[in-house]
This record gives sequence, C-alpha cells and structure tokens, in this order.
Amino acid sequence: MATDAGTEIPRFPAGFLWGVSTSAHQIEGAADVREPSVWDEFTAGPGRVRDGSTAAVACDHYHRYTEDVALLAGLGVDAYRFSVSWPRVNSAGGLDFYDRLVDELCAAGVWPVPTLFHWDLPASLDWLDRDTAYRFADYAAVVADRLGDRVATWITLNEPAEHTLLGHAIGAHAPGRRLLFDALPAAHHQLLAHGLAVRALRAAGAADIGIANSHGPVWPASDDPADIAAADLYDTLLNRLFAEPVLLGAYPEGLAELMGDNAAEDLKVIAGPVDWYGVNYYAPSRVGAPGDGNGEYGGLALPAELPFSVREIEGYPVTDLGWPVVPEGLTELLTGFHDRYGDRLPPVLITENGCSYEGVDDQDRIAYLDAHIRAVHSARAAGVDVRGYFVWSLLDNFEWAEGYTRRFGLVHVDYATLTRTPKASYHWYREVLRAQRR
Repeated sequence: MATDAGTEIPRFPAGFLWGVSTSAHQIEGAADVREPSVWDEFTAGPGRVRDGSTAAVACDHYHRYTEDVALLAGLGVDAYRFSVSWPRVNSAGGLDFYDRLVDELCAAGVWPVPTLFHWDLPASLDWLDRDTAYRFADYAAVVADRLGDRVATWITLNEPAEHTLLGHAIGAHAPGRRLLFDALPAAHHQLLAHGLAVRALRAAGAADIGIANSHGPVWPASDDPADIAAADLYDTLLNRLFAEPVLLGAYPEGLAELMGDNAAEDLKVIAGPVDWYGVNYYAPSRVGAPGDGNGEYGGLALPAELPFSVREIEGYPVTDLGWPVVPEGLTELLTGFHDRYGDRLPPVLITENGCSYEGVDDQDRIAYLDAHIRAVHSARAAGVDVRGYFVWSLLDNFEWAEGYTRRFGLVHVDYATLTRTPKASYHWYREVLRAQRR
C-alpha cells in the first residue's frame, strides 16, 4: 500500500480530539449478568455467524476494564468512545459497571464518550414499534442521571443505516428480518429515538451531543443513466436518509410518506440541534443498475430484489475483509458534505475509521491509518471543520456476523487466554499523538 507513513503527519490544531472506539456487545462479555439482546437471540441461530461464535465472553472487558483503561492511558489518547449496553442497564446493578468504568477513565485522564445505542437492542423491544423510541429516551435519561456528573460528551446512536439495512432489510444482522423497503419505519424510529434522547440529555444538563452515522461517497458504475439513477438512490438511502432529518429537518423527496403518519411532527424532534456530527467512514461504494447478482454491502450479499447493485471497486488495495482502501474517499465525503449542507453542518468528528488485518506486526494497518489521518487533514485544509478522529478499534473483538474471524484492533486479543498484546499500530498511533503534542 502506498503511504507517507515514513514522514511526520501534518500538525492538527491544539484541542483536536484523538481517540479510539469500541462497542459494548463486541467486547464486554458477561452476558450472564444482563438481559438478552437481539444479538444474543440472533447468534443463537445456526449459520448466522461465520464461525458459529457468540459474544457471551468476547474480550471479557466487563471483568478486565481496568487493564483496558491502562492500555488507553499507555496509548495516550484524549478520549475513549465506548457504548453503554441498554440490556445491561436494564439489569440489576448494570449501571454500576459503567460507573466504575467512567471513574477509571477519569482517573487515567481519558475523556469518556459513551454511545447510548450500538445495535444491542434489548430482546424485548423492536425498532418497528414506535414506542421503542420513547423507551430509548427514558433509558437515556437514566444513564445521564447516573453518569452526567463526569460525562460531558454523548453520542445517541451508532450507524442506524447499517442497523436498518443489515438487520431489518436483508436479514444479515440482528434481528434478522428481510423486509427490504418495509424496513424504513425502523430507520425512522431510530432517528426519532435520537431526537428524543437529545431532549432527555439536554434536560439532564448535557451540552455536547452528537450522533455517529456511517457515510461514504457513492460512485456510479458508468455514465449510463440507469447506473447514475441507481447510484443516486443508493446515496439517498445510505447517506441522505440519515443525515438530512438530523441536519435539515426533512427527509429526501419521496421518503417522508413512507415513515408513518407522524413523520412531519417527528422531524421537528429529530432535527433538535446537535453540537457536532459524527462520521464513521470505511470505503466508498460503486453502484449501478441491478445485474446478475446485486453484489455485497460490508461483505454481505445483497438480495436480487433491490433496485441497485454494488460493484467491485478496482484499482485499490483491499483489507482482509475485502474492503477497498480509499483514503481520498474520506476527503471527498467530508468536502461533499460541506458543499451539500453548508452552515447546516456542525463541527464533525470522525467517530470510526479502521481496518481488518491479521498479525501483530500490522504494517498495513499503520499505512491505512496514516493515509486516512492525512485525508482528514486535507479536508480541514479545504475548509471542513473536523475536530476529532477515533480509530476503530482499541481491541480485536466480536465482529458481528464475521464472529472472531476479523481483527480491527490496535491491540491483539488471544481469545483462548484473553491476553492483550499491543500491535505495531498501537505503538505507531502513540507516537503520532506524542508528535502532535510536541
């Protein structure tokens, strides 16, 4: 992979937030002391996870959080983005764990940045049910009441686009539904939950709130009008559908009527001002009209019934997961959002960016991160107000439908012994942060 990793990364301004991210279901384990989630039910079914695994133990972060916070302190990050498990909070003593974790982070000088929902919905709830949005607001208020004296920065939802598409539209993730476009109410109810949670967090005194949406440039497969129309639809569903209700208070044309009778009033809630906008970036997509097989999304096959196909992006290296490595796509995405939304786009945080590679001497990960950090710097130079960058992920973990077959961590986890071993990329990122502070 071509890289400038041998040269020092350009200087970011003082106050730029450097961090790493994880999620509760992927690392915590201790499934026996919380309520079940939709992911527990999903992974119990045969053939749904590549290696047949579950997250019952995962990295056992629940019991080893002090060790993991020590890794964060050694890395030298400003902030740690983690998620709070709603099923755990619903269980006796569940909030005590996050109390301990936040105390440990504060003692280590690491800014805690909790995400309130990262896909692990309590099994008793359903995003197709509008009432779940209100239950989410209640849950947000409970967490803020307990942690708000030490937590200033909050994220409501992580990647409602993926949770809708993979979990409700094509059935590749929990809860395993295959509803295609009938999954859209699940998207709307998650966005409503975001808006209601912003209100609940504001009422609790929070003043630094955002959402973490996944986005990527969409490139037409050709100049054929059918390919351009398919790419435009895909961009609408994966980018505009989740950005514009939050930023503009409106759905893209033709979608509001699919969101239920209350959509117009709900949009007033969804568009409650956020203090920053989180972007998770992994790769662009090349999209065309339907063909012989509709390709993959995130390595998962798309149904033939969809009115678009996702094509291979040629001419770029790929990660171990087969995702193309296109750092300039991050610059394109950020400048494109800046052009599209203008002053309606608040400051941006890159809330996830990372890659799957094997090995502890992970030079490809170093090259990947180096190039993407430079891409963020280029976007800032072009006028985009990007204020932070979080690597996905601190630890190798349970990678959803891929199980334990993919490794995104800066720290290697031996799943047999749960031993943590910092990789070359961990040491490299630490030196990047030291250089930025000199």
